[in-house]
Amino acid sequence: MPRRAPRPRSAVSAFVAGAAALAAAALTVLVPAILVPAEASAQSAVRYVALGDSYSAGLGAGSYIGSSGSCDQSTNAFPALWDAANQPASYVSEACAGATTATVLSSQLSVLSAATTLVSITVGGNDVGFTSVMETCVLLPTSSCVSAVRHAEALTATQLPGELDSVLNAIRADAPNARVVVLGYPELYDLSRSSSCIGLSTTDRTNLNQGADQLDSQIQAAAARHGDVFASVRGVFSGHEICDSNSWLHSVNFLDVSESYHPTAAGQSGGYYPVFSAAAG
Repeated sequence: MPRRAPRPRSAVSAFVAGAAALAAAALTVLVPAILVPAEASAQSAVRYVALGDSYSAGLGAGSYIGSSGSCDQSTNAFPALWDAANQPASYVSEACAGATTATVLSSQLSVLSAATTLVSITVGGNDVGFTSVMETCVLLPTSSCVSAVRHAEALTATQLPGELDSVLNAIRADAPNARVVVLGYPELYDLSRSSSCIGLSTTDRTNLNQGADQLDSQIQAAAARHGDVFASVRGVFSGHEICDSNSWLHSVNFLDVSESYHPTAAGQSGGYYPVFSAAAG
């Protein structure tokens, strides 16, 4: 039997078929953009390096990373929290408990490069003898504490500015395209509650807070000189200082003295992390 000739497609059916093909092609192009949030796409280009001392390493926050050894890096530290939340293209922490500006210069900068886009750092406290001052104030009379704080303040005013300049210059040279966020330190004590708070005298606490204020002022000034971002944590720690019922700072811990006067896990997540997140851009 002769085959029936195929019926010609109408103009309408041809138009419908063409429109369906175009829609399918458009959907294929648009779906990846819909499925990948803009924020995630932006963060995937970030290459982040954390530098500095114990406040960046996370000493006092627990959950220490075994491979970090005596640097006491914690998974609860603000750099690790930011990495987990934002999943940048790369993340490296060189932060180490006890680090000074000299330590940063000698052993932490090799991971920086022109590809680095974000750097955070806390540094300066150990340069002016943070640990020894605290030990003096805890173990010796008020007169010795005040003297130790005054010595630290002299170092803060005379030596620290040049040391901070050296570090920030080196970071800029090694990571010329990076946004550099320099974070400060909190005041340690809520002086309004000192009279009902056991431990150091109010005189000791007042002097320690004043020393911390001067330290932060020099760090902020150094960041400004170099066009970097200074991120203060003073505001968020207010109400969470030692002597407050919900303190984010360890007081003297005789079972682990090294943790004394460092942020707890809550201090890292509730204090440093949101401040750094806002400053990271």
